[in-house]
Amino acid sequence: MKTLHILIPLFLVSCLFSCKASRTSAKVETKATSSAPKPTDKKATIQLLDFPSLDGLIMKADYYFLEMGAPIIVLCHQAGWSRGEYLSIAPKLNALGYNCLAIDQRSGEKVNDIVNETAQRAKAKGIATDYLDAEQDIKAAVRWAKLNSPNKGIILWGSSYSASLVLKVAKEEAAVTKVLSFSPGEYFGKKLNVESNIKGLEKPVFISCSKAEIAKTKVLFKAISADEKTFFKPKKKGNHGSKALWGEYEDHLDYWNAVKNFLNN
Repeated sequence: MKTLHILIPLFLVSCLFSCKASRTSAKVETKATSSAPKPTDKKATIQLLDFPSLDGLIMKADYYFLEMGAPIIVLCHQAGWSRGEYLSIAPKLNALGYNCLAIDQRSGEKVNDIVNETAQRAKAKGIATDYLDAEQDIKAAVRWAKLNSPNKGIILWGSSYSASLVLKVAKEEAAVTKVLSFSPGEYFGKKLNVESNIKGLEKPVFISCSKAEIAKTKVLFKAISADEKTFFKPKKKGNHGSKALWGEYEDHLDYWNAVKNFLNN
C-alpha cells in the first residue's frame, strides 16, 4: 500500500446545531451472525495524514481510503491506545463500502505496535492530554471528514472514553449523521457529566459494551432522546470498547452482526 503524507487546512468554524434523526422505533439488537464482513473486489489504500486540531496541534491519522464518494467513518480509540485499535476493524468497514479515518487523539499511548503520534506531539509541547482535552481532536476529525466528503453525512465511532465523547460531539456537530459508541461511561469526574450532556441527542445511535457493563451503560442509553437507537447486549462475556470486534474473541461476530444491521439501516 502506498503511504501519502497530506496536510489539509481545516476550517475552524463550528457547526453547533444538531440534525433531526429519522423517526423509527427504538430497538435492542441481540441476534447472532455467522460471519464478519467479507472483502470486496475494491482495494482500499492507507494514507498517513497530518491535519490540525482545533487548537492547532497537528494530529496523526490513518485514512483507509476505498473510493471517492463513499461515506466516511471517523474512528476514535480508547484510553492509553492509538489509531492502531482499528488495524483489523477498518478493513472490514471498507468491505462494507466505507472510507475510514482512524485518528490519534492526544490522550493515549500505543496499541498493536502503533504509537500515538498526536499524544507525543502534545506532550512535547506541554499541552494537556486528559480525556476531555481530546474532544477538540474528535471535532477536528469530523470537520476534516466533512471537507473531504461534502455530499455525505459523517459517521462517528468511539471506544471507552471516546465512546462518551462521540455522543456529545454527535449532538453538537451538524455533519454527524450516525454515531456508534462502544462502552461509554462517566469517565470525566466533575469536569463533564455525560448523562446530562447527551440529553437531546436525536440522531441514530448504536451503543454496546461488555456484559459486565450493561447496567451502567443502560443509564446513558436511556438518556439519549433519539427514536432510532440500538443497544447491543452481548449474551456472553463480551469486551470493553471497540476491541469487542477483534477476531480473537469468541463472540466478536455477534457484535459485527449488530454493527452491520445498524449501518445498513
